[in-house]
Amino acid sequence: MAKKTVLVTGGAGFLGSHFLDYFLAHDFKVICMDNLITGSMENIKHLSNNKDFEFINHDVTKFINIKDKLDYVLHMASPASPIDYLEFPIQTLKVGSLGTHNALGVAKAHKAVFLITSTSEVYGDPLVHPQREDYWGNVNPIGPRGVYDEAKRFSESITMAYHRTHNLDTKIVRIFNTYGPRMRMKDGRVVPAFISQALKNEDITVFGDGSQTRSFCYVQDEVEGIFRLLMSKENNPVNIGNPHEMSVLDFAKIIIKLTGAKSKIVFKDLPVDDPKVRRPDISKAKKLLGWEPKVSLEDGLKKTIEYFRV
Repeated sequence: MAKKTVLVTGGAGFLGSHFLDYFLAHDFKVICMDNLITGSMENIKHLSNNKDFEFINHDVTKFINIKDKLDYVLHMASPASPIDYLEFPIQTLKVGSLGTHNALGVAKAHKAVFLITSTSEVYGDPLVHPQREDYWGNVNPIGPRGVYDEAKRFSESITMAYHRTHNLDTKIVRIFNTYGPRMRMKDGRVVPAFISQALKNEDITVFGDGSQTRSFCYVQDEVEGIFRLLMSKENNPVNIGNPHEMSVLDFAKIIIKLTGAKSKIVFKDLPVDDPKVRRPDISKAKKLLGWEPKVSLEDGLKKTIEYFRV
């Protein structure tokens, strides 16, 4: 039986590279497409000799042409941390709009199953807690974070338009805070920021008073949940994340404990439109996919800390 082929845009990024590993381990042929604006060849160098792996350096905002038959298209390309999408605001909007359009086009041409990795940021600074998929969000479209939030909201809209208009089998996953090995040290997100500061015994920077909450899902769990969604019959958005919620201040204390750091916690002004709460309602994922996270925060953080120690 011929192997199924999957195209992963943004495959050299943190989450994308873990997906490449997962697909290859499950006997797929994998094409990774990335222009390396935030991705890294370091994340995929271990795959260079794999006969079932191909890398294409390409900007997905330009037309995508794949000659090999595709069975699945995962559009994961996008700057994903505040540092990145504030540095590349126009590229972020383009990859969410033009990039999604092009990725949908190649999926339609091949009659492939399409999955877009959306984000909990479509909920903005939520007025509903925890966040369910039927919540429409509270987003500032002209704020500095709007370039990412609205790019993802548009990508969901055009994905559903292709599903309804062209009968394309599409999936939308809303990803909540995910962490693990291969995150960039200066990524700007809370996990690598706190770990890198703690490993250097530097002050740990907490924005606001630290009472804002986050929910952290280990990358292994996240990939498993997204894969199950890809293989399901569900076409509407599904939250994949860890519902265990904690304050950013408490999270900083855990990082200090696990690293054995002598760091002190210092407070800085909260960024514009920073969400005060963030926790997924994963009832839908449990019911439809039989999925829920299994890796504890402590176990996941220990693996991540070891990665950053090297």
